[in-house]
Amino acid sequence: MATVKLDTKQITDWASFHSLFKEALGFPDFYGMNMDAWIDCMSYLTSNDGMTKFALSKDEMLHIQITETEDFNAQLPDIMDALIECSAFVNNRYIDAGENARISLVFL
Repeated sequence: MATVKLDTKQITDWASFHSLFKEALGFPDFYGMNMDAWIDCMSYLTSNDGMTKFALSKDEMLHIQITETEDFNAQLPDIMDALIECSAFVNNRYIDAGENARISLVFL
């Protein structure tokens, strides 16, 4: 089971959100630090092509543990909403390709 835990206390704005994800998920140096680039990287979770540090197996999901969820949502609701919306978009992309959903958000 692939799991990554994100400490939301480190997120204060969009730049810190993208920096944290880049580090935690191993996004490439050319990562664009925006949600379109986030979607692009997360759409390659089953490939071993350097877009993330993960190469999920056929039925494997990536569980992203989000700490301090209530505080994070209260302080940065636009970022929380984008995370949920874009995760759903990526999962739908996998499903449309005939695969299983790949992203599980775990709110702690």
